[in-house]
Amino acid sequence: MKGSTEVVKGRIQEAAGVLTGNDRLRARGWTDQAVGHVRQAKESARKIVDKARTIARNAAQKAKRRSYADYD
Repeated sequence: MKGSTEVVKGRIQEAAGVLTGNDRLRARGWTDQAVGHVRQAKESARKIVDKARTIARNAAQKAKRRSYADYD
């Protein structure tokens, strides 16, 4: 899943920052994790929109077929 790499990288950076006492590295880790979570959310939202689009398209085609059947 997109974003997983950033989350893992961020966790590693955060842990390294905590161990070394480097606040900048720790903050960079938090940022990378946040970026990863946003990318994961974006990917999930995209999948939901794609599925909704497919369902709507199928419903429209089904309605169109029904309206053509009324003329037979």
